[in-house]
This record gives sequence, C-alpha cells and structure tokens, in this order.
Amino acid sequence: MMNGPKYDGKYLHALTKRLLGGTRLHDTLTAVVIPTFDIKTLQPVIFSSYEANSKPDLDAELADICISTSAAPTFLPAYCFKTQDAQNKDREFNLIDGGVAANNPTLIAIGEVTKQTLMKHGDLFPIKPMDYGRFLVISLGTGNAKNEEKYNAKMAAKWGLLSWLTHDNSTPIIEAFNQASADMVDYHNFVVFKALHSDDKYLRIQDDTLTGNLASVDISTKENLEGLIKVGEELLDKPTSKINLDKGVYEAVENGGTNKEALRRFAKKLSDERKFRQANAGQ
Repeated sequence: MMNGPKYDGKYLHALTKRLLGGTRLHDTLTAVVIPTFDIKTLQPVIFSSYEANSKPDLDAELADICISTSAAPTFLPAYCFKTQDAQNKDREFNLIDGGVAANNPTLIAIGEVTKQTLMKHGDLFPIKPMDYGRFLVISLGTGNAKNEEKYNAKMAAKWGLLSWLTHDNSTPIIEAFNQASADMVDYHNFVVFKALHSDDKYLRIQDDTLTGNLASVDISTKENLEGLIKVGEELLDKPTSKINLDKGVYEAVENGGTNKEALRRFAKKLSDERKFRQANAGQ
C-alpha cells in the first residue's frame, strides 16, 4: 500500500463496464449529480445529467464516471478517460474519488438544482437564489466509525509526513479531511434550513457508531454486508438526529420522531406534490 493502491481495480472496472455497457449520463432515468476530482487540474468535476444535455464533453459513459468517483486514494488507482466536446475536440479527465471534493455531496445537489431553476429548467419549480425553504432534502450517510478518540494533539505534534499518512493501520489526514468535509456540510444545511423555519424539510440519516469490520470501506464479505443491512434496518427505528460539532456526535432532534416516520412524511409530501403537478399539467 505504501508503493501503490491496495487494489488494482481491474475486477471493479470490468464489472462496472459489463453492468453499465455504453450507457451515458444523459440516459439516466432520473436526474443525477456525481462529483469527482481531477488531480491534473486540481479541480472538482461535477457530472450532472442536466449539464450532459448541453455539454457533450460531460456526457461521459456512466461506467467511466462510476469508476472515477469510486477511486478512493490509497485503495484504488486514479482513472483516466477522454470525451469529445461539441467541436469534436478531445477532453481528458484524470479523476479520483469525488469524496475528495465533497464527501457529503448534498450541497452539490442543492447547488445544481438551484442553477437549473435559475436557468428556467422546465422540470423544476421556480426559485429565488438561496430559497432553500422550497427544497425537500434527504441526505443518506454511508456510516462512520465510532469516534474512539484515538488521536490527540500531544501524539500528532510528533508526526511527520509518513505518520500523518499512516498510523496504526489508519490514515489520520484522510480521516480528518473526510470527516470534516461531511460534518460541515451537514451542519451548514441544518442551520440554513432551521433559519428558514424549514428544518422539517431537511433529513440527515447517518450512523456514527460503526465498529470493527462494519466500519471498514472495503470488506465485502457476505457476513459483513448482512451486518450493514442490519445496521440500516435498526437505523430506521432510531430518532432523527443532527450533528453536534462540539462533541463530534449525532444527537436526537427533539420531537423529531424516528427516521422511519420522517421518511414516510417525506414520501407523502413528494406524492402530494406529484399529484398536484399531474392535476395541473396542461393548464
């Protein structure tokens, strides 16, 4: 791992290409936004099904996009592919995991919808800049390891480059950046929606108590996958929660009900909105 990624990615690449074939971004059945990061330009690259319709160079094959956004540093190799723009000029991408730019991509999704509504996209409702009160946002986390407070300033004060990159089978600097990025996005969204008196329209579901193999990002045994399914099922019956940045943990929202109840409430709102649009279609 010190001399290359943990996995060569060959099987993942082959499987992804076999499952997705030549399907392109514009072929998706619903709007999607997928973040990646270009290590050549040191800039995030956002693949959006809205942009794909007007920018051919971003209408890449889904297989290439999925391989790119899953290329987590130290685990899988960076990925390079090319597309062509409207003038048939090649555009080269040199991409890694989108989590480098947005470990919690909620803000990117909100930003993309805002941009499209300002451009008067027909599928979306009219909106003013930063009018988050009209959004309905469900943010699903993939689980965090339980905070065991394994690092401290006294310990880190002695670290050089190698220790920040690898310490006791962990990568402290990557853990810090990923956790900070995800938590700050969650905190920002919660504060903004609350300020707009619309905190009932933002739901973050996350488990931050994973331990052992369940907290790993690359153990895909049947036993571990079944364990993660159980965690998800149990999470439904837990109370809705928000991040407490002072303590670094998720805390129950007062009178927020359970995640299952919140999801049902959101589903009803979406169903009612769909019925309203269908009833008013063509008027």
